[in-house]
Amino acid sequence: PFCSNNNPYASFGATLARDEEKNLWSTPHDVTHTESDDDRVLYNMIVVRSQLDKDSEEWQKLNYDIYTLRQTRKQVRSRWKHILEDLGFQKEADSLLSVTKLSTISDSQNMGKARDILLKLSEETNIFPTNWELSERYLFVVDRLIALDAADEFFKMASIVYPKRPSRERA
Repeated sequence: PFCSNNNPYASFGATLARDEEKNLWSTPHDVTHTESDDDRVLYNMIVVRSQLDKDSEEWQKLNYDIYTLRQTRKQVRSRWKHILEDLGFQKEADSLLSVTKLSTISDSQNMGKARDILLKLSEETNIFPTNWELSERYLFVVDRLIALDAADEFFKMASIVYPKRPSRERA
């Protein structure tokens, strides 16, 4: 009777493990991830890791790479949230950063401007790590900032809080 399949808690651990693997953004149970290129890279890493022996060196390396990628994503999101809060969006920061499969660009005419601002943020600030490939997620966020007429202020604040450090060649 204790091993019954009617036990609603029998697969609880397995469910948590599946949720962790399905989550491609940063933390368990985060439903805001999108199916963008960077998510596919992470997904592929997770699939390959699942096929390896946990005691192998390859598994350990992939596990470290997956952890590092998720931590980097958390750091970038935290930077964006910090700037949004400094701009007065304390209550709205999480919703402005929330991007799901259902998210849309508010105005197709803003797409070019959003891409330009995102590229400018990448090139002229340190809000993204040096080796970061621009994520489609932040294109949606910049679009929202344009709609709120706050994109230029966001860029200015990012330039102040996360200024581009001079390269060692110029130093």
